[in-house]
Amino acid sequence: MKQRATIHIVDDDEAMRKSLSMLIKSIDMEPKTYDSAEEFLEKFTPSEPCCILLDVRMPGMSGLDLQKKLPQHNITSPVVVMTGYGDIPTAVDAMKGGAIDFIEKPFDHELLIRTLHNCLQSPVFPSPQIERQKYVRDLVVLTPREQEVFRLLVEGKINKVIAGELNLSVRTVEAHRANIMEKLAVHSLSDLVKISIYSNQAAH
Repeated sequence: MKQRATIHIVDDDEAMRKSLSMLIKSIDMEPKTYDSAEEFLEKFTPSEPCCILLDVRMPGMSGLDLQKKLPQHNITSPVVVMTGYGDIPTAVDAMKGGAIDFIEKPFDHELLIRTLHNCLQSPVFPSPQIERQKYVRDLVVLTPREQEVFRLLVEGKINKVIAGELNLSVRTVEAHRANIMEKLAVHSLSDLVKISIYSNQAAH
């Protein structure tokens, strides 16, 4: 019989841990919860398949600090980081550090489930060449205004802030965002961030 996947949830918010546990059980996966990075390092036991769902902002050791320590503890399980609004630069750092993906709080359940499935299917250390091929885009397909919106999106700015900075209406920013997603053939902000990371690397 196929072994159930284990999702290790590291988050200091008890309500969030309970909510995630219920969702994960509902899709026939096994949740294990930890209220701090320190508790995770103390109690984690590897299993296959598994994935680490890691909050980036926690008292004591942060999620990013924990991520950096994983190799020292011979923990090679794939990581998805959870971020709040305005934490996109932190998510970019996490992905440069090897995280498979990130997801923003509050998140849509279907998006989280899809992200977890992708995480479980990903190699622990995906080939940089394959990742670049998957996410490198020529941004000239975007209009100059769309390129401005794209840059501000991957900096972690919300539509309302982008509208203020570019002297546009929020609805216009939403339309630009939809056009950007369509032209670059992606469905999430994390995909836009990956495009930004890998396209910049390819340009240098």
